[in-house]
Amino acid sequence: MTRFIHDQFAKQYLKELLTPFGNVETSRDIAGEVRQLDVLFSPKPEPEIDATALGLLGQIAAKPAVFEPFRSPVQPGEIRSCLGKLFDLHAEFERIAARENTRIVEADLPLLWILSPTVSDPLLAGFGAIPEPENWVSGVYFMGASLKAAIIAIHQLPCTPETLWLRVLGKGNVQKRAVAELRELPSDHVFRLNALELLYNLRTILEVRQDIDREDRELIMELSPLYLQRLEDATQRGIQQGIERNQRLMVESMLQVKFGEIDEELAQIIEPLIQLEILDRTRMIMQLDRSELLARFDPKNPTES
Repeated sequence: MTRFIHDQFAKQYLKELLTPFGNVETSRDIAGEVRQLDVLFSPKPEPEIDATALGLLGQIAAKPAVFEPFRSPVQPGEIRSCLGKLFDLHAEFERIAARENTRIVEADLPLLWILSPTVSDPLLAGFGAIPEPENWVSGVYFMGASLKAAIIAIHQLPCTPETLWLRVLGKGNVQKRAVAELRELPSDHVFRLNALELLYNLRTILEVRQDIDREDRELIMELSPLYLQRLEDATQRGIQQGIERNQRLMVESMLQVKFGEIDEELAQIIEPLIQLEILDRTRMIMQLDRSELLARFDPKNPTES
């Protein structure tokens, strides 16, 4: 299932964009039944960068937020599951406040943002989700105020620079157009290079999979020029350190997609994997099981390394 690949990309992408503005936790465990929030964001009092650089996403990042991105159109049951996780998180914060004899400020509780490539009118009506045109662009729908939840229909977002960073998480033509716009940004844009690097990593992972659908194949073709763009940007800006950092992110992402959380054994082979050619290491991670992969880098088995 490539859904997990896209989920991992979305989490890393949002973390990369939001980190200058606050604390970002991905795959955050919550109390009670073992469940995870995709991305939990807490804004910094004084962000490193002006939030206007991220447009709509920066507007969202002005307050605590939970992001739940979906590759396929979100379904009612998935929305209820997201709401359940949000309420568990709120209850956890309330328990902490009670232990510390402090008081929860309603405005400080995170708001849930469900990111879906498309959303139907009946689904929006079923959850009472309505637009707030005075403060938000089209495509943003809010549920009842006390629910503290919103749905973003990415296909309905206007094609403007302010929505670009969320349209990258869309699907089909919406995502293709966003990628094209991303490539056309000035080379010194604060987020452009890292976003392109993550997209290139996504392409590399998808390329070695056999179970991708037509839209993923089209996405691979759309992202193919990114490799040359990546090299050009690296030459222009001399950011070898940034490339190495993103190579590490790529390897960690692939290991998480294949094996789940990275334990101590897997952590020890990240650096050797980074030293390999991109396609070689991608095929190795995707085709070998855990024991075979660890054996390749076991110093006791020199013939395997």
